[in-house]
Amino acid sequence: MATKKSAKTAPTSRGGDGRKGGRPSDPSVPAVEDGGPRLPDYPQDPVPPQPPTPRHAGAAADNPLYTDATEPGTGGELHQLPGDGIPAMTTSQGQVLSDDQNSLKVGDRGPTLLEDFALRDKIFHFDHERIPERVVHARGYGAHGTFTAAEDLSDLTRASLFAQAGKETPVFVRFSTVAGNMGSFDLARDIRGFATKFYTDEGNWDLVGNNVPVFFIQDAIKFPDLVHSVKEEQDRGWPQAQSAHDTFWDFVGLMPESTHTLLWQMSDRTIPRSFRFMQGFGVHTFRFVDAEGKSTFVKFHWVPKQGLQSVVWNEAVKINGADPDFHRRDLWMAINNGDFPEWDLCVQAFDDEFADSFEFDVLDSSKIIPEEQVPLRVIGTMRLDRVVDNVFSETEQVAFMTQNVVPGIDFTNDPLLQGRNFSYLDTQLKRLGSTNFSQLPVNAPRCPVMHFQRDGHMQMGRQAGRATYEPNSFTGAAAGPRADREAGFRTVERPESGDTRRVRAESFADHYSQAGQFWRSQSPVEQDHIRMAFVFELSKCEIPVVRERIVANLRNVDEELAAGVADGLGMDLPEATTPHVQPNHDLPESPALSMEARAPESFAGRKLGIVVTDGTDAAVLDALTKAFEDGGAMVETIALKIGGVTLAGGERRPVDHKIDGGPSVLFDAVALLGEGAGAEELAGHPATRDFVADAFSHYKFIGYVPGARPLLEAGAIAERLDQACLDLSTTTPEDFFTACGAMRRWERDV
Repeated sequence: MATKKSAKTAPTSRGGDGRKGGRPSDPSVPAVEDGGPRLPDYPQDPVPPQPPTPRHAGAAADNPLYTDATEPGTGGELHQLPGDGIPAMTTSQGQVLSDDQNSLKVGDRGPTLLEDFALRDKIFHFDHERIPERVVHARGYGAHGTFTAAEDLSDLTRASLFAQAGKETPVFVRFSTVAGNMGSFDLARDIRGFATKFYTDEGNWDLVGNNVPVFFIQDAIKFPDLVHSVKEEQDRGWPQAQSAHDTFWDFVGLMPESTHTLLWQMSDRTIPRSFRFMQGFGVHTFRFVDAEGKSTFVKFHWVPKQGLQSVVWNEAVKINGADPDFHRRDLWMAINNGDFPEWDLCVQAFDDEFADSFEFDVLDSSKIIPEEQVPLRVIGTMRLDRVVDNVFSETEQVAFMTQNVVPGIDFTNDPLLQGRNFSYLDTQLKRLGSTNFSQLPVNAPRCPVMHFQRDGHMQMGRQAGRATYEPNSFTGAAAGPRADREAGFRTVERPESGDTRRVRAESFADHYSQAGQFWRSQSPVEQDHIRMAFVFELSKCEIPVVRERIVANLRNVDEELAAGVADGLGMDLPEATTPHVQPNHDLPESPALSMEARAPESFAGRKLGIVVTDGTDAAVLDALTKAFEDGGAMVETIALKIGGVTLAGGERRPVDHKIDGGPSVLFDAVALLGEGAGAEELAGHPATRDFVADAFSHYKFIGYVPGARPLLEAGAIAERLDQACLDLSTTTPEDFFTACGAMRRWERDV
């Protein structure tokens, strides 16, 4: 086996062609010692500490990559120190950094300063790492729709889209996964992007959110590190589109502020059944500003009218194999079938008095405000009713930016939001190649656009007139536009003071209390899924110390959770990590945090899979189909062969899926209408056994006719039927539809 070169090997210069050695690539050019041109003398590429491989993973604790040389900051963040073979960190220009955890602010909680060259250097490079695919949120799918205001919101904001009840604003929404590349699968366990562009009559407003309300980090300067850790490991190029590997868990284990989001990530919310059945959140605290300049803090929430629904992990794995485009296909089919998904846009509005009295800092993006403390106020409804004409032109070229706001909406000093506002222009320039990306149809405002910006790559506007500057002496149309002090965007006036410091506010330092509150607010089934998710993800980590550190952190969240994860991993329970702030385990449960509190009210919008065979009763099939379609559900049929089946009356009926290509994981409930010899033949097919067994083990409702008993026996469930397995010879199609609205039979012993 080849050995790695020692870091003490003497430096070797490189030739002009990049090869090692002191000579140029052209042998006719004399070397330096012969009086030839002097070549640059580059230092040898450093040999970084090597992460352990599986065959010596036990040595991880001794590897300098996993040093314990840290100091806590005032916000509880960990500052790892150089020394003992670990060099000092620098910018790309070589300046040594004093702090890689915090951006430069005014005071502890003030705004981030433009002069922070270290933040700019780091995020500038990060924004330009990929072309043309997005660095994060690469795999996405979009649709057009309309937002309708619910009421006159002039008591909170002057934003025109909320000026009167019933006012409509066009929108474009892009849903996405975060970690995977464009060609990855849809059902990764991952946070989902939920980005909405409002084409208002005052300009574009981008609400760039996620399907969980918290984030892994508190300061934007750590975003490149977070994404680097969760992406495929650069020395091997995998794993793709998943966090179940060492580098991610190593990073978050050293970032206690990530703990709250980890609980959300390991919950069922990150394996949603559909884009249509998930919440969205603006994550940050923003401001509404009224006509008099008074500001109110707001948190944005999207609440799906279809209810929340996810899949179980085994189901997600099999969906990725059967249909890696499952979420894309679901949204496309729903809209084209006229089943337009809808969300209520809600806000939590609160003032400075509440912000000062709240147990946590409202500028901390790793925290929520429980709905029980500040109830949601519905301010409008969004309906998606049109798919894109061209995925590249619209879904891929759409450019969302948190800094796109309109008069009446403003920012706070949330350091993560401030960094995002600074970063997104770089991203769009790198991806779309021109400062004129706002002229692309999907990005273009639907209101007049007038300014003196000129030319540039891919300029598509006809820029007439003589004056290209302001002030100018021309009058009328020749003068061009002018700033409007009354109608224009006015930043909220607020006093800011303090020394310029790289610091994390002490009010950000409690990293475990809300994580514990989230855990206690889940149902027993949801808690079990979270525990199993931690076990699965950490079992993919090769380095024991990484697993131990996460479990040690979880002891600050909940002892039962930590013990369950440790038991699932077959490891001793480690000592708890010493928290910077002792967690408060007495925070009240928040029922709104449980998905069961927002479960669907009916089977509408879901999909029934009906297994048919030769000899199936046409009347039963048609009655079942009608009942579900009348209730707003979709129905698809599955058979042994894609060519169709011959029903009992002799009619030849086409089907939607061959049994191999239409597994039960693609459906929310199933019905088995097999009869006679056709049922016997289908029961002998391996895919049939999986279809029935998976539907049962995934807790789904199953309808059957007596003639389908061979199918029940094939799936080994004939003697295990429960209340969610309904005999369709004694249950009406309408009653079966109503029963399926419960979605799952969690009490089932699988």
